[in-house]
Amino acid sequence: MTKNAPRPEVLRYTAFSSTPDGGNPAGVVLDATGLDDSDMLAIAAGLGYSESAFLTAPPEGLDGRKGRTYGIRYFSPRAEVPFCGHATVATAVALAERTGPGELVFATRAGTVPVEVAEEGGTVRATLTSVEPHIEEVDDDTLAEALAALRWPATDLDPGFPPRIAFAGARHLVLAAATRARLADLAYDFARLEALMHRWDLTTLQLVWRESATVFHVRDPFPVGGVVEDPATGAAAAAFGAYARELGLVPEDAVLTLHQGQDLGRPGELTVTLRAGDPRVRVGGAGARIG
Repeated sequence: MTKNAPRPEVLRYTAFSSTPDGGNPAGVVLDATGLDDSDMLAIAAGLGYSESAFLTAPPEGLDGRKGRTYGIRYFSPRAEVPFCGHATVATAVALAERTGPGELVFATRAGTVPVEVAEEGGTVRATLTSVEPHIEEVDDDTLAEALAALRWPATDLDPGFPPRIAFAGARHLVLAAATRARLADLAYDFARLEALMHRWDLTTLQLVWRESATVFHVRDPFPVGGVVEDPATGAAAAAFGAYARELGLVPEDAVLTLHQGQDLGRPGELTVTLRAGDPRVRVGGAGARIG
């Protein structure tokens, strides 16, 4: 941003909640023209949210209706990330309030992400479709180091949910707690977990507990972003949906409900939709403007 350039308008929206005091807040800049990387990082750091989104002109060849396609970049307070689900939902809600519901298409560093926005009973909801996901196994040493950083004994893991790294736009280590109490008790070694995540190029850890066949509670430590915990994590939800389907933990056609943020006092709800024959994962939720 040049010295005399006007500061862009920075909006604040929450995703995966219909009220401003729930879900995950994100900064949204609808016109990042003229901002360079350092400008965007400074704005994200100033806000202090886990991520902020910055819209740019769409790249040439991006399919979609004119005026509803965009380039998008995401910054945590520390660094750029390839994809962020909650900031995508927040941005889609912000755009829908200005241009109406319908389909939007975002070009992210991870790939093309379409988003469908609808208004339901006065609440605006956005559903993103992830890039094609994949799953990786985790070696014993990495798992042991992750558990040590979390200060979780291995006996507190749910044996029905094998640890895996899952990707649906960003990489997440999926670990399942055997009890809700274990998930609620999160007091990890920030520096140790951050170092491990940098080595494995992880965005968050997706910590889960299964309440029922299709209902889960999740938490996401995010030390690599300079944030102790992410209140609602759309990218991790997409990765988890792919993980659960590939391991046969849920049907190929399924709608999952993920509750996140309750332990932080910012309850949110993420809807994960899986469709047989389509490897991609859909993640949806409500959004609301803050302030």
